[in-house]
Amino acid sequence: MSSNILFPWQQEAVICHSQRLLKSFHYWLGYSLLDVNGSPKEIAQALFQAPFVLASHDTQADPILNYGNRKALELWELSWEEFTRMPSRKTAQQMLQQERDRRLTDTVTKGYSKFPAIRITSTGRRFQIEEVILWNVLDEHERYCGQAAMFSNYKFMT
Repeated sequence: MSSNILFPWQQEAVICHSQRLLKSFHYWLGYSLLDVNGSPKEIAQALFQAPFVLASHDTQADPILNYGNRKALELWELSWEEFTRMPSRKTAQQMLQQERDRRLTDTVTKGYSKFPAIRITSTGRRFQIEEVILWNVLDEHERYCGQAAMFSNYKFMT
């Protein structure tokens, strides 16, 4: 197994994306997602190991997840490779897709949003999130390149 599979934060694309996630969060919300200093690689490692769940998806018509930190991978019970091939719609139950889609569209317009949510793991375990922060991810030229979500407080539902 290569170290990039074990440690996705060592990949150049993930290091770059980590910078986008942090800079976009600060751009929209006005404060830092994570207080960390160091090289871009050290910052990517800190973000991957952060104490909150962080995930993002790309801009396809049916967006594919393109980042999940360690907490996200553990919560959804997936490897990096599985997670980053999964359509982000699969994080919500079918009956909640319309609400999820509305939130995503609303965030494209506003830049970010905060809301409670119910999501589902890859094995079908449902969990309730107290507050998700969803924001638009911008590239180095401030062009829209996807969305990211982070949350800390969640509980599994019975």
